[in-house]
Amino acid sequence: MLVLAEGEAGPRVLMFHDQDPGTPGSGWWVLPGGGVDGDETPRQAARRELAEESGLLVDESELYGPVAVRVVLHGYSDQVTAQTEEIFVLHVDEEFEVDISGHTEFERQSVLGHAWRSVHESSDELLWPVDLAELVAVTRQPERWPVDLGTVEESVVPVALGHRGQAQAE
Repeated sequence: MLVLAEGEAGPRVLMFHDQDPGTPGSGWWVLPGGGVDGDETPRQAARRELAEESGLLVDESELYGPVAVRVVLHGYSDQVTAQTEEIFVLHVDEEFEVDISGHTEFERQSVLGHAWRSVHESSDELLWPVDLAELVAVTRQPERWPVDLGTVEESVVPVALGHRGQAQAE
């Protein structure tokens, strides 16, 4: 889910600072989101995940898109997963106070924090999706939706290494 707040200095995106508890020192920034439960539609899942992760309740009609679709390969210290994603966008008038009380027990262990980040802000840590500025630009071009971003890897432990525990990130 791409949550955009427009400001004088340009768009800011709600992101979460995550880590792999099995890989000490790991850290990256990601958009809010997650999997589809049961017979949910991707739009319903996006709405539910946004509420759980940020506390913001929105109507499905406020979500635009999907603006992009992709398949993401994730390599962690304990597993490798492949996830098909439909990325929706929500425009908010201003940055809001995030409420993390809906986080799962795992999210309480893995999420280090959250921030409203500029699409051009640099970071010493990984930023996923890496093409965030391009993705934000796509939100202004609905005639292109959904853009197929293909298959990408966003991993702490490279997928080629599997989940061997102490593998070093490159």
